[in-house]
Formats: sequence, structure tokens, C-alpha cells
Amino acid sequence: MIHMSIKSLVSSIAVSAACFLPAHAASFAELASKDTPQRHNQLVEQARKEGSLTLYTSIPSKDMAVLAADFEKRYGVRVNVWRASTLKVVQRLVAEHKANQWNFDVVDISSPELEALYREDLLQEVDSKLHAALLEDAMPSHRGWAPQFITLFVQAYNTNAIKKEDLPKTYADLRDPKWKGLLGVEASDGDWYCGQIEHLGQEQGKQLFDDIVKTNKWSVRSGHSLLANMVVSGEVPIGLTTYSYMIDQAKRQGAPVDWFAIDPIIARTNGIAVSRQPANPHAALLFYEYMISDAQPLILKMDYYSPVKKLASSPKGASIRFVDPLTDRAEIERCNQAFMELNRLSN
Repeated sequence: MIHMSIKSLVSSIAVSAACFLPAHAASFAELASKDTPQRHNQLVEQARKEGSLTLYTSIPSKDMAVLAADFEKRYGVRVNVWRASTLKVVQRLVAEHKANQWNFDVVDISSPELEALYREDLLQEVDSKLHAALLEDAMPSHRGWAPQFITLFVQAYNTNAIKKEDLPKTYADLRDPKWKGLLGVEASDGDWYCGQIEHLGQEQGKQLFDDIVKTNKWSVRSGHSLLANMVVSGEVPIGLTTYSYMIDQAKRQGAPVDWFAIDPIIARTNGIAVSRQPANPHAALLFYEYMISDAQPLILKMDYYSPVKKLASSPKGASIRFVDPLTDRAEIERCNQAFMELNRLSN
């Protein structure tokens, strides 16, 4: 999740989104809402005529480049990528809609933020037979967006600094002063914190994490890539809220890192959605369906977890608790604020 509230951002979108809806929006809604046997071939044919699509995403650039190249090879349609953090993507959407601009065809960011955009009527509901192949827990019933990979919050460690046999087994183990100066978290992971608190019990969980931070003063880093790099370098020997795929990718490249999981693992979906008014409607829908189907084997190779039932797997030795993207915005803001207050104890 993000530090600053996006409540004001998405409310700004609501006003501007209602101001400018050309006539072709209705015909696009009809195309998206009826997955006929002929639609895929129609999408391919018309997408090639459109020639390109514009994607706003928070997916790391190197991974997105592979996916975009594969899509273009399959269909001859170029993917123009604008990559930034989830917050910056939302900010750009706000600015564009205030100017009555619909410059994006597809958006791919964290699902809680997609849900906020859906509630403000920026995203087109899609009917697709491919939805049946996705995990029910990861798929919203309204079909305004779909999951295309699952992010796991795991604990990563530098193998040169920490021996595997010395790793903590529970969060209670982190109360031990021997961990002082060795722990780190990402600054915006309020959903991870609240997920753990709910599992442990509100009072008991809050007291536990207060004790950990007061005793051992964990390091707070902005950005999951930065936190992963700090674990790789050994500057942060143990990252408590790292993304599993970043650590797996670094390990494969020879970095002295690995990850473990203190039960439960908090998981969050990244989702994909189509603009309610795309400039390239056929290319947009074609890319949406590509990302939840043919792209999935590539996504697995990148060490992400797939939401496709036949490809989905669970880490051994730990259960998974999904962040609910339908959670009320006020509750999300409460979680973010609570995590910020916890992090201040490290100062």
C-alpha cells in the first residue's frame, strides 16, 4: 500500500470522469461485456489495424519488456509502456481526467488501487471465459479488473550475514535483542502489518510489533526494489516485507540471498484493467486477455505466483492470507497510518 491517501485522488477522478464520455464508449462496453465465440478473432484483426496500445503499469521495466515483446511477436501490436509506482500511476490518471483526457488503454497496478479506480467508474467491466480459470479468491465478482500475478510478502536474508539455522521461527523471536540493527521493512506496507495484526489478535499483535521495533529499531526503506537491494548488499541483513519474486530473481543471478516465511504469508494481487474509454479498444481487450492467459507461463518464469488455478502453487510450510482489495478505503488508511506510527518508533 501507499503512505499518502489516494482518497482525494480518486474522488477527483470521479468528477472529471463524468464530464467526458464520447458516443463510442457505449459500443466498446458492449464489445467488452459479450465474450462471443467470434470475439477473439475480431480482437486480433482489429487490434492489428489499431497497431498499438498504451499501458500504465507498476511492473518492473525488465519484466514488462519481456511481456510486451511476446505480445507484439504474437499479434503485431506494439505496447507503449509508461512505468511508475502505483501511486504515481494513480496521480497521472487524476491529472489526465481533470484535463478530460483518456490517454491510457490498459492499467496494471496493485489491486486495492484498481478497486478504487473501478469504484470511481474509470474501468470497464469485462466478460471473458478466461476468468473461470482464475482463483476465485483473487477475482472480483464485478469483473472490473482481473488478477495477473500474486505478490507474496516474505522474509529475506543475506546468506553471508545470517545462517539459515539461526533464522527466527516466529515474529515473537524478533523480540530478542540479538536482532538489533539487522531488520528492515518497506515504508508503505501497511497491508502486511494489518494482516499480521489480524492473525495475531489486535492487542497482542500490536504489542508484539511495538516491542520488536522499540527493542531492535528496524530500518525503514522506501521501495521494495531498494529493500531487496539492501538485503543483497548486506546493509539490511533481514528484510521482513520483501517481495518473493525479487529475492528469487536476485538469487538466480548469484546474489547471496534467500527467503523464508514466518506464518502466515500476506499476499496481494496485482491486477489488470481496461480503460472505460480506450483509444485502442480491441488492442486493449486483447492485451487484457493475453495477460491472464498466454502470458502466465512467462510470469511464472519471472518468479511471480500465478492466479491461474492449474499454475497456482503455495509456498511450503506457511499459509497464505490475501489482502482483500474490496476493503473499505477508510480501513486501508487506518492500516497505513498505524504502520507509519509503528515505524516512527524506530526514530
